[in-house]
Amino acid sequence: MFKKLKKRWGITSNIRLLLIFTAFSVTGSLSVMVRKPVFDYLSIDPDTNLLIKIAMSILIITPTYQVLLVIIGSILGQFDFFWRFEKKMLGRFIPKNKQTPN
Repeated sequence: MFKKLKKRWGITSNIRLLLIFTAFSVTGSLSVMVRKPVFDYLSIDPDTNLLIKIAMSILIITPTYQVLLVIIGSILGQFDFFWRFEKKMLGRFIPKNKQTPN
């Protein structure tokens, strides 16, 4: 399984793979931790409608994760990998302009 990931990501070093996994796990944890103070600031509490809490969680965690991933990846010396990763991920969300022939 790790060999497939290393090949897919263009990685040859196990240390680099470990740093990338570490960046993913730390970023995931931190992005979820950011939600609580934002919820407190917005006065979202246990009595708030569940759909509002879910929507706000998605709106808070998703962009936070994207930014933190590049920052944590950079701290761990993997900026190039995560910058390419982010561009690829964002490319999936942004529709490409299809030019129609005249």
